[in-house]
Amino acid sequence: MDFKLVKEMLKRILLVTFTAAVLACHASPQPQQMVQGVSNIVPDEKQALVCKEIVTLIENWNYKKIKVNDSISSLILDKYIKDLDPYKNYFLASDIKEFEKFRYSLDDDFRVGSLNAPFYIFNVYLKRYNEWLAYSMNQIKVKYDFNQNDTYTFDREKMPWATSSTALNDIWKKKVKYELVNLKIAGTAEAKNVETLTKRYQNLKSQASKVNNQDIFQTIMDAFTETIDPHTNYFNPTNAQAFNEDMARSFEGIGARLQLENEVLKISEIIPGGPAFKSKLLSAGDRIVGVAQGSAEFEDIIGWRIENSVAKIKGPKGTKVRLKIIPVGMDLSSKPVIIELVREKIVMEEQSAKKKVKTIQSNGQPYKIGIITVPAFYADFKAARAGDPNYKSTTRDVRLLIDTLKNKDKVDAIVMDLRANGGGSLVEAIDLTGLFINKGPVVQVKDLKGGIEVNEDTNPGAIWEGPFGVMVDRLSASASEIFAGAIQDYGRGIIMGTQTYGKGTVQSSIDMNQLVNPSILQRLAALVGKNVASGAAGKDGVAPPQLGQINLTMAKFYRVTGSSTQHKGVMPDIVFPSVYPMDKIGEDTEKSALPWDEVKRSNFVAVADLNPIKPELIKLHQERMAKSLDYKILNQDIADMKKREKEVSITLNEAKLKAERDSLETKSLEKTNLLRAERGLAPIKKGAKVTKEESFDFVEEESLKVMLDFMKSTNPKDKGLVKTVKEF
Repeated sequence: MDFKLVKEMLKRILLVTFTAAVLACHASPQPQQMVQGVSNIVPDEKQALVCKEIVTLIENWNYKKIKVNDSISSLILDKYIKDLDPYKNYFLASDIKEFEKFRYSLDDDFRVGSLNAPFYIFNVYLKRYNEWLAYSMNQIKVKYDFNQNDTYTFDREKMPWATSSTALNDIWKKKVKYELVNLKIAGTAEAKNVETLTKRYQNLKSQASKVNNQDIFQTIMDAFTETIDPHTNYFNPTNAQAFNEDMARSFEGIGARLQLENEVLKISEIIPGGPAFKSKLLSAGDRIVGVAQGSAEFEDIIGWRIENSVAKIKGPKGTKVRLKIIPVGMDLSSKPVIIELVREKIVMEEQSAKKKVKTIQSNGQPYKIGIITVPAFYADFKAARAGDPNYKSTTRDVRLLIDTLKNKDKVDAIVMDLRANGGGSLVEAIDLTGLFINKGPVVQVKDLKGGIEVNEDTNPGAIWEGPFGVMVDRLSASASEIFAGAIQDYGRGIIMGTQTYGKGTVQSSIDMNQLVNPSILQRLAALVGKNVASGAAGKDGVAPPQLGQINLTMAKFYRVTGSSTQHKGVMPDIVFPSVYPMDKIGEDTEKSALPWDEVKRSNFVAVADLNPIKPELIKLHQERMAKSLDYKILNQDIADMKKREKEVSITLNEAKLKAERDSLETKSLEKTNLLRAERGLAPIKKGAKVTKEESFDFVEEESLKVMLDFMKSTNPKDKGLVKTVKEF
């Protein structure tokens, strides 16, 4: 599908509608309904504009081509309320009754860019949240009787809304008691528990005070777009930047991970290779209290929202930033140390593809298997467009890893680990498949007009022709499913794990600013009255506002066999029990998901037909599982987890709660030590942690044994290894 053409079509249409929207926002502002007792947060003209245009995009360019009507309005209201208060801890029944007046009007409001109703609902929520904080903080010092047989209902999703403040107070008081009894069981003194919980609630209060209209707008748009389909998502400018950095696996800054602790920005990790690492001037635990750009004045950032502080510290490579640092271990009142760093491009290698080699024995013979873990299908599109010959991508990284595995490690087989890989770039899925097949179709894409395009690997030759396997689980989605499905359909390897997520839709990322005439953005900037840091300034010196990004579902993809992965996902050849609840995670659990369907089979030629050997592989796997302690305990853990999922309340009786916790810890320790004994490891004591070196990945280990069976089955004469594709 030609997304450039689609964007041009969008541009022609939206230039007109954006102009109208700007004028509409300016001409007839509607009053915001106020909530007494709270600092009301209101939407701005930029958000009104974006909301209106998202309606246009969805109605004209979403794959469903759905009409935003009263029915959709009703669904949005229910989802928005549930997103704000999923367990019915804040809103009163009277609040919910009042919100009913918005049930069939949100569609009309959004069409003209009015956000007054959902902002009003949020302000009511904020009032209730502040009431909870105020009441709960007063309850922390209350003397509780932990010998009573009362319970705390932590999951109230299926219960009615509280009818009075008194009823809510009872819920909140039990929540405080539950948190205190948890701290008490941990063995700390009562005074310390009161102090800990007080600080926890003060931190929540501080966070609540920093909520702004961008946060609320993001929540509203999430409810709106996810009502249409699960994967059409709007990202406000901050979230759009984070999304694109994650996709590129790189960003520009000092190379440190940051977190907020008691209103102060703290360095949680120094990224190897970055300016902070190379300077040796910063350490994990250091606190940043001030930031200055180059030689400019310092800004005190204590108490700032974390994304605002991070925005000041990040910046284009080659620019200077100065930081005021309180070194780890020193009191916050100590004199800050001033350091200067030059920002660079930071590549997040730890979140990129990586390899390891494991050796397994069979009949006294060692077999080396390379494992490539791919956490996502990423690509630095910005660097690629700029002509950077070393731009980062999944395929480029994996190609280098395979080269090392082949020529240096001399592996006999390769396994690709796509567990928990939620997808990413469609192009990368196609290119990565091309490393394992000669050439041919990889995926079929059907656009919103019904046209079907076959996306092919056009590069002849595979860089790995030996035995190959792919590990997947319920969190393997989208591009992971394209890759795994193609490997399975071509008979190129064995798929091992659980049924995948089932996301068979394609999203196009659209920068809202690219659809708007720059002169219109300047007019909007004047209306909003804010000088946004990013973007080029116009003639009046005011930078155009950033409108964010929408990932719009515009197509569905299909396997080369014609079957969609939507809902059904990819069924592995060798099935493992799922540690993730299949009835709660997956496309088939999403009410707004598109249905499964089929298209015509593409013209592809399989590498091999592995179906004849799969029954034998399954049989050998099941025989091992029948004797496996790991398998038995895994199934026990899954059964226990399903049992716990049904629980909605918990005892507040200290002795009973402690007995329950002790029983769970004892059972867990017993299972851990049983498994350690089987592996020849010494037992661990209660409270001790298993080291990383001693950790054991049962699914991975069994997958390697399946690969060994696979290698022998494809060459039954001497039970040797399959070295070339011809032996398939």
